[in-house]
Amino acid sequence: QVQLVESGGGLVQPGGSLRLSCAASGFTLERYAIGWFRQAPGKEREGVSRISRLGIIYYADSVKDRFTLSRDNAKKMVYLQMNSLKPEDTAVYYCAAANKYGSSWSPTWYDYWGQGTQVTVSS
Repeated sequence: QVQLVESGGGLVQPGGSLRLSCAASGFTLERYAIGWFRQAPGKEREGVSRISRLGIIYYADSVKDRFTLSRDNAKKMVYLQMNSLKPEDTAVYYCAAANKYGSSWSPTWYDYWGQGTQVTVSS
């Protein structure tokens, strides 16, 4: 079955970096759109970055020029490199997948979700 497993979260100081990984199994990664989302306590889940099956990548304004999404179809992995981290980046980060063309900022557009990984940015 389709499974997504995130890893790479942790505690980092402001200005630091983390690389999140999303391991995909049970499906052909290049046929799916992938989204990275985050959810902070008391806030709605928000889109951070997304990639379509054609490889078109989008970033939320809040992370543009700091975060980089990449996909390795052979390894069935999707990465989110996060640099210049800020306290407001603190959240649980999720990857999500959908067997659809295009991509979306809407969480309901995606069919499969990982369990999430905690990112805490604090001094």
